[in-house]
Amino acid sequence: MPASGRDVEPRRKPRQVRAELTRDRILTAAAHVFSEHGYAAGTTNRIAEQARVSIGSLYQYFPNKDAILAELMVRHIDRGTWTHADRLDLSPGSLESVVRALVRDAIDNHRDDPRLLRIMIEEGQLSEDLRETITRHGEQRVAEVRAVFARHPDVRVRDLDAAVDLVVFTVELNTHRLAAFGQPVDTFENELVDMVTRYLRGPSSAG
Repeated sequence: MPASGRDVEPRRKPRQVRAELTRDRILTAAAHVFSEHGYAAGTTNRIAEQARVSIGSLYQYFPNKDAILAELMVRHIDRGTWTHADRLDLSPGSLESVVRALVRDAIDNHRDDPRLLRIMIEEGQLSEDLRETITRHGEQRVAEVRAVFARHPDVRVRDLDAAVDLVVFTVELNTHRLAAFGQPVDTFENELVDMVTRYLRGPSSAG
């Protein structure tokens, strides 16, 4: 995801409820417009019309559609927390079941609006808010998964910290690709679970 040469920082952070509602309407409208018309044709004029605000009002909050997309990506990440991360330890005892719970939760969090997700992947530019959100959620996710793997007797990797980073990145990257480009869910889930489980069991499991 490249940094943008354009200004992708929002212009105004709402402090009043009415302003926050207007900003939410713009973002909801933008998600609809991008999904229906694509990013190239998803102009700020179309977004303003869909949101039923003037183009001037839209520009009070966002300088361009790149900034709007960046904010949609922030919201996507914020809403995409691993909702069952606290249940990983409650899965049946096998390492495979723990990995499957982790993978399935990631898949479930990326099922909505595959066309918009694909636009985010292909067109998204890094804003400061987005960079901070990615870092914050990445650190939280790594900490959650590390805590589970550190307690599991079947995890026998050489370097736990490196292993957790690799697993989290692999699951997240491939889940985005699955959701955005429509790969078969069952096949993907089983293969990814098998791959991660074998890796976590350590070199001796390859034989």
